Amino acid sequence: MTRSRLTPEREAELYEAVLDLLREVGYDALTMDAVAGRTRSSKATLYRQWRSKPELVARALRHSKPVHVGDIDTGTLRGDFHAMLARTDDCRMEKDSALMRGLAQAVHSNPDLHEALRELLIEPEITGLDVLLRRAVDRGEIRADNPALGYVPHMFLGAVVARQLIEDRAPDRAFLTDYLDAVVFPALGA
Repeated sequence: MTRSRLTPEREAELYEAVLDLLREVGYDALTMDAVAGRTRSSKATLYRQWRSKPELVARALRHSKPVHVGDIDTGTLRGDFHAMLARTDDCRMEKDSALMRGLAQAVHSNPDLHEALRELLIEPEITGLDVLLRRAVDRGEIRADNPALGYVPHMFLGAVVARQLIEDRAPDRAFLTDYLDAVVFPALGA
């Protein structure tokens, strides 16, 4: 079956509707019927474009990240990480944090969602982060044998999750900037 191509505007509209519905009802209650109704499209159209709900959700999340981490290159690791944080505002960060917490819960009972998120969202972000870190190593900002290099994704995710758990506050740019300066850069020796 050939996949008809949506316009970029229509695709963006569909993705935004998916994210809005996820925030409203959560992953388990999200249905292709609800997406079709919200976007005035047919389920057949949705299934032609995306094989499954997990793929649609993962692609919607990926689409909401207009700049890929690996594309950021300010010439320094510090500049790259700060540019990474500048990609989103605090309001969006709070909404995305709540959304990710809900999806983190859903992956435990939905292996297809877990696989789609890993393939379409997590792996590309980790690959992009690896690109930033390799450039920093090549520039001499970080030692290639620094054991903290393998834990940078864990540090970032830990900061986002821990802020909510410990302080009952969503992460924001000020918190993450301080976290970079106090934890990530010292761990990397940068």
